[in-house]
Amino acid sequence: MAVTNVPRTPQVLGQRVDYAATLPHATKLLILAAVLLSLFLAALDQTIVATALPAIVHDFNGLNLVSWVSTGYLLASTATVPIYGKLSDLYGRKLVLLWGIVVFLIGSGLCGMAQSMIQLIVFRVVQGVGAAAITSSAFATPADLFAPAERPRYMGLFPAVFGLASVVGPFVGGLLTDQISWHWVFYVNVPLGVIALWFVWTKMPRMASGLQARIDWLGTLLLIGAVVPLLLGLTLDKTIHPWSSPLILAYFAVAAICTVLFLIVEAHVPSPVLSLALFRNRTFAVGVVAALLSGAAFFGAVLFLSLFLVNVLGLTATEAGIAQIPLMAGFVLASNVSSLLVQRCGRYKPFIVGGFALMILGFVLMSRLTPDTSVWNVAWRVFVMGVGLGPAMPLLNLAMQNAAQPHQIGAVTANRQFFQQFGQVLGGAVFGVILTTTLSAQLRQNFARINDDVPTVMREVLDPARFQSNASVTEGAGGAPVELGAQLSAAAVAPVEQQRSLVEAALVGNADARAKLLSSHETLPEIKAALGTASASNPAAIARARRALDIAEQQARADGARIGQAVTAAVKTAFTTSVTRIYLFAIPLSAVALVVIVLWLPELPLSPRRHHEANTGE
Repeated sequence: MAVTNVPRTPQVLGQRVDYAATLPHATKLLILAAVLLSLFLAALDQTIVATALPAIVHDFNGLNLVSWVSTGYLLASTATVPIYGKLSDLYGRKLVLLWGIVVFLIGSGLCGMAQSMIQLIVFRVVQGVGAAAITSSAFATPADLFAPAERPRYMGLFPAVFGLASVVGPFVGGLLTDQISWHWVFYVNVPLGVIALWFVWTKMPRMASGLQARIDWLGTLLLIGAVVPLLLGLTLDKTIHPWSSPLILAYFAVAAICTVLFLIVEAHVPSPVLSLALFRNRTFAVGVVAALLSGAAFFGAVLFLSLFLVNVLGLTATEAGIAQIPLMAGFVLASNVSSLLVQRCGRYKPFIVGGFALMILGFVLMSRLTPDTSVWNVAWRVFVMGVGLGPAMPLLNLAMQNAAQPHQIGAVTANRQFFQQFGQVLGGAVFGVILTTTLSAQLRQNFARINDDVPTVMREVLDPARFQSNASVTEGAGGAPVELGAQLSAAAVAPVEQQRSLVEAALVGNADARAKLLSSHETLPEIKAALGTASASNPAAIARARRALDIAEQQARADGARIGQAVTAAVKTAFTTSVTRIYLFAIPLSAVALVVIVLWLPELPLSPRRHHEANTGE
């Protein structure tokens, strides 16, 4: 069945410039370069921030809010992507790109100046508003410039941008975090943004589709009203606000009401922000489901990988960034190879299916991580994940664009991105709750096994909440390392040193010091025996007392080191269990997406012409 203009969908009025047919090839490449440069700006920010997360958590003591550093960014981006998709069709990709870069740079500067986790999250929201304009326009541009049969040749460039950002970002981000401050991972966006701004301004034409429509502002407000309360209800601390609390139930109720109203409005407005009629296209419907599920699974799994690398394997922020390079290396390699193969054979579904299967295998491998897993063992596992992701996401986008009419490209691309990012927001929020809940329970459970063997003076150092908030069992990324055993030894030695000071004072005639030592149940028997002599000057007794203090100090230090090792192992086990549990949840999400693709995704021929008749595959 052919897809025609759906009811209440705005018509293409006036003349539309067919850039694929009219622009010289060299000009197309210049436009594509301008778009890729702006996309690199947004991609670089994500990879840099992920590397700096442990240091941010340490500085702001905000593990419970750590997922919102990325979730807030994605929430703003997700809510505005459909609007930008339509705006770019109405007013051109260039204007939307320029706006996005400017807003993104303002948000970057504010993030660098943040003084609390809440401020950082708010400023990340500003960044997300700008990033949505950049990405929605960037992903739609190849469909404006090239016919479907030509697009696979250039689709590989987009993963290459993310791959370059993944190589440069973690290294630069880790280096800035370790050597200067995590604040500079945001400041570094400014010079790159100025270059991208100039390049887009000078090299890119207006690139409007000719679509005449009005923005669905009511639908936009209802969409935000549906998404924001839902995520707040999912992510608020359930120890303070349980699932059955009035606040959480109110959030879910508001989200449900706004969702119903949103669907009603979208079914009747002439220019919906999210066209429900697009779901009549089976390729679009299947792509949306797959993008939603895979977005949640992959983003949630990757977001917290740096916590494992830093807290369990003991890497610095720089080393953790480098350890994640194989992930994007596999992504870029598989994306480019699969794109070239698709262009040759004209079939994309087998590569999408194979990609999802490999991604699931990668999740299975990552779910088997242990505290003893080496960095190299992590590297090849994430490489497998990347190889799976490489064909899955770009070719899914290609399939959806190929099944759409030319004037629907912006809407289809933006809506696919909307559902993928909504899945990422949902995955980040839900997996953040899973992480903090599991980690808190694991720390309490593991510490309960150690507490019976821990002297009272050490227990203050061993507060489980301290290890949940800190980035690692040491000072962590960006700070001077302090070995846990040394901290425990210092706590255990403190009472011994206090006794030593009192002994020396008592030996020179301090009656108060002598009284304190004799009355305290913690005073060593040898000391009491020495002070119990009439003159307190028996050389042999005094020597025995001092030897007893030396032995007690040595024992305290040994106990501190021993218990420190046990606690370090307990904390690493808790972090490992928490992170691997996220991968276990990611497996069924990806499996459902794979089943949907295998059973219902049609494979339409890639047209050699820009204006083609798209089929639903039914």
